[in-house]
Amino acid sequence: MMPHGIIPEACVVLGRFQPVHRGHASLFSSAEEWRRKHEPDMPLRIAIGSINKPQNLTNPWDAEEREMMLKASLRELDFDAEIVGIPDIDDPPRWVNHAEAYHGPSGVLITSDQPTAELYSSCGWEVKIIDLEDRDSLEGWRIRETARMMSTITDEMAILTVMSPTMQASVVETMIEMDAFRRLAFMGEGGEPVG
Repeated sequence: MMPHGIIPEACVVLGRFQPVHRGHASLFSSAEEWRRKHEPDMPLRIAIGSINKPQNLTNPWDAEEREMMLKASLRELDFDAEIVGIPDIDDPPRWVNHAEAYHGPSGVLITSDQPTAELYSSCGWEVKIIDLEDRDSLEGWRIRETARMMSTITDEMAILTVMSPTMQASVVETMIEMDAFRRLAFMGEGGEPVG
């Protein structure tokens, strides 16, 4: 992840990426297309939120794992972006000021999330809202639950087949390499495995 210091303005995409899915990939592509057309001198910077949250079924993958997923996604999309991590402070009114120390000062926020757009806009950021297709099936919780159902499966091709409609193959393969599915079997109420 990018080190702290003087951080130039950027086109920023913000998310938890638990995990990186096709909705995110679509957002990255739209953000990069918009950046190239309107702000080619600004970098595209992807900010991973909630890097300080404990691992659980809502946040099963740590910041390093999510960065690996992002890099796999971007390789498949065939462009690059800077990646930074931001710890949560659980204080929405102070969030933008806090996040700027990590993703840089007022640039352009590119998002599909209306509350995030309003938060950044109220702090003087230019905001570009991207409409995402198939938002219902590409919700993070749905994808995590599907991944949880696959957590006791050892057949890598089966995992790839089931997860590929909602996640890029490169991201699924990276998660398989990290053994990122298996841990889901042991997270949750009472520590009972799924399956």
